[in-house]
Amino acid sequence: MQARAITLIRDVITPEYGKWHDLFVKDYQPACRKSDSAATLPGGAAWYASRVRTHTTTDLTPDQIHAIGLSEVARIRARMDDVAAKAGYPSRTAFIEHLRTDPRYYAKSPEELLQVAARQAKAIDGLLPRYFNTLPRLPYGLKAIPEAEAEGTTTAYYMPGAPESGIAGTYFVNTSKLDQRPFWELPALTAHEAVPGHHNQIALQQELPLPPFRKYLAGFTAYVEGWALYTEFLGEEMGLYDTPEKMMGRLSYEMWRACRLVVDTGIHAKGWDKARAVAFMADNSALSAANIDAEVNRYISWPGQALGYKLGEIRIRGLRTKAEAALGAKFDLRRFHEAVLAQGAVPLTVLESQIDSWIAAEKAR
Repeated sequence: MQARAITLIRDVITPEYGKWHDLFVKDYQPACRKSDSAATLPGGAAWYASRVRTHTTTDLTPDQIHAIGLSEVARIRARMDDVAAKAGYPSRTAFIEHLRTDPRYYAKSPEELLQVAARQAKAIDGLLPRYFNTLPRLPYGLKAIPEAEAEGTTTAYYMPGAPESGIAGTYFVNTSKLDQRPFWELPALTAHEAVPGHHNQIALQQELPLPPFRKYLAGFTAYVEGWALYTEFLGEEMGLYDTPEKMMGRLSYEMWRACRLVVDTGIHAKGWDKARAVAFMADNSALSAANIDAEVNRYISWPGQALGYKLGEIRIRGLRTKAEAALGAKFDLRRFHEAVLAQGAVPLTVLESQIDSWIAAEKAR
C-alpha cells in the first residue's frame, strides 16, 4: 500500500498540481482584477450595499457606516490616550510601542500561551453567575489552532459543540508567531471567543426549543458577533482589565472592530486600496502587523461581514441603556442578558422588538 501511494503521489497527483500551478501563473493570475474593491465589479456597488444589509440586518448605507466608524475611532482613541497617560506614557503610540516590543508580555512557548489563556478562561467562569441567571449545560475546552492553518488565520476562534454527540464547544487559540500574541489581549479575546461571548450564546441557543434551522443555521452576524463584542465591554464591569496593559488590550480590540467600519466601507465603497487600509489600522489599533495583514485580506475577500461586530455591539449597548432608563431601580442586568439571549440569533430589528416587549413586561412585574 505504501508503494502504491508513493507511485500515485509521484506519478499522478504531483504532475496535476504542476499543471494547476502553470495554469494559475500563466493564465489565471494575470487576468485577475487589479482592484481590491467590490465596487469595481459589474453592479458591484449595489451588490456591496446588499451585503451590508445582510450582514448588519440594518438599512444603514455604506456612507452612514463609514461615518459611524470614524466617530467610534475618535471616541476610542481618546480613551486610549487617557489610559496611556495614566500609565505614565507621553502618548498612546508610545504605550502601544512598549506593549508591542516588551518581551515580558509574550509567551516563550505554545504551552505557556495556552496555560495563560486557560487560567483567564477559568477566572471568567467563576464570575459568570453574577451576570447571568442561565448558563449553558454544555462545557467548553481549549485547544491550539491546528498548525496547518495557524499561520494564515486569526488570533483565536470558537468552534460550537454538539450536545447530542457528546462534543464540547472549543476555544481555539493561535500559538503560531508567539511574538505577536500578547498576554494583554487575552482577557478581551477570551471573553469574546469563549465566555461570556460565543460559547454562552451558541451553547444556550442549542438548548432552546427552536426548529433545527434556528438552532444550528441561524447565524446573523450582527447578533452573534455583536453579542461577543458586547461581552468584551461587559468585561470592564467584570473587572477583567485590572491593569493599564489589559485595558489597552480591551480598547485595542474595540478599536479593531471600529476600524472595520471605516476600512471595509473604505475598500468597497470609497476606493481604498489595501495599503491605505493597513495604514489606517496600524495608526489606530495596537494589533500586530501580522494580524492587521490577515484582517485586511479578510475584509477584501468577504465584503460586509466584518461590519456586523461593531454595529451589533452598538445596538445591544443601546438597548441596555434604553432598558436602564425605562426601568430605573427595576433594571436587572442578569434578566436583561437572559432577554437578549432568549430567542437565539435574530436580526437586530427583531432583537429590538424583543427587548421592547421585555421592558414592558418588566414594568408590569
